[in-house]
Amino acid sequence: MASENDYLDGPVPLEARRSSFTMALLWITMVTVFPGVLIGFEWFKQGYSLRQVIISTVFSGLLLLAYSIPAGLLGAHTGLSYTMLSRLVFGSGGAKLVALNLVLIFIAFYGLAALFLAEGLAGLISLKLPMMWLSAICAVLMAANNFFGFKGVANFARFVAAPLLILWVGYTFFKTLGSCPVSIWQVGEKCSLAASLTGISGFVIGFAVWGNECDYWRFGKSKISTCAWPLIISLLIGQFIFPITGYMVAYSTGITEYGAATAFMNDYSFGGFTALAVLVLTVSYFAVNDSNLFGSVQACIQLKKLSLRVWVAILAGLGTVTAAVLSISGAARSLEAIVSLNCVILPTATVVMLCEWWLSRRTGKGVFAVNRDAHMKSASTKVYHPAALTALICGIAVGVLTSGALPLFGFSLKFGIPSLQAWLAAAFVYLPLRFLELRAYTLSQSGVELSDQDLVRIES
Repeated sequence: MASENDYLDGPVPLEARRSSFTMALLWITMVTVFPGVLIGFEWFKQGYSLRQVIISTVFSGLLLLAYSIPAGLLGAHTGLSYTMLSRLVFGSGGAKLVALNLVLIFIAFYGLAALFLAEGLAGLISLKLPMMWLSAICAVLMAANNFFGFKGVANFARFVAAPLLILWVGYTFFKTLGSCPVSIWQVGEKCSLAASLTGISGFVIGFAVWGNECDYWRFGKSKISTCAWPLIISLLIGQFIFPITGYMVAYSTGITEYGAATAFMNDYSFGGFTALAVLVLTVSYFAVNDSNLFGSVQACIQLKKLSLRVWVAILAGLGTVTAAVLSISGAARSLEAIVSLNCVILPTATVVMLCEWWLSRRTGKGVFAVNRDAHMKSASTKVYHPAALTALICGIAVGVLTSGALPLFGFSLKFGIPSLQAWLAAAFVYLPLRFLELRAYTLSQSGVELSDQDLVRIES
């Protein structure tokens, strides 16, 4: 997917922008993947009712759209990469922190996707190879498209594998819908709706959000509809139909283990035609990790000017080690931990960028209120932007502490919707601090005497 000419140092020209149909196919392959089905089995195992699943997935999807549509528009409107936008808003030094967060999360997802593929293959064809080795082999092979530039693999994933996966799960959905007992609506609820919303939203948002949406949508056209309808369709399929299908199959069969679930889905939908299931799963997971590696390489090349293949080799190596390590705890537990952090860490930085974009458009001041040439100069002259970094740290702290991902003193604090709490905290901190910075800058430009504190803030 990645190439040496990805417009890393400037905006994507209008003539290089892709059609909305192409962007839709890309995003569908990035969001509609098989773990979306498997999580439905996990939700049934955890005791959520179907009513709780439907309410929570719909609410989480709407919340995700409220974030992802503006994030996509930011990339399409500016044409700039996620790393370049980070430099503008956080400073060149702050952008390194943002890029490091992105790379760490993407490596974790890269290893997780390799582990999911390994478990799926083991369930379909009964491979006897230890899961640690099988997941590591999958991780190495998944880097081939980025390393060698096999465009045909990516196109096959978008035009063949993704539609087949959607048809597979869609067929299973309607087949199960017609045969699933009505008693599924009487499943007892083991927790409150608020608790189910906390758990389910963590997956829906944490799995479907990318954080660096700008890196992908800057190749699209700057229209709300161009961003909105692909996101709506992909979320409807990947985060609503997919998990509900898994939930209904789990209720009907009692299966809750991922490998057995994949094998049953093959027998139930394909009549045991294993080769087709293996092909669809393999190429769809390859497509997801193709996008994971693309986003990581984009960030790393901005931090250190190494060749594309060198970065692909380094990141694929780290992803391979991650896949082997995650195989020890298993895919289900690893997925829960990674998505709970992903929905907080990466999108919070983008929320700060969106706040700056909104301020610039509303006040006529700020980094997005000037032309793009001035953008580039601004990115190279400022090392740290205190308001942006303060907001980012506060937002991530609130989200992580309320997600239960990092227990403190043996006590796990988990409540509300951690991602939403993180985003709001970052916005509430950034907007007033940034208003003060812009006001101080305006006063300095008009010749008004400023205090030492104001001067320090302006210079920083």
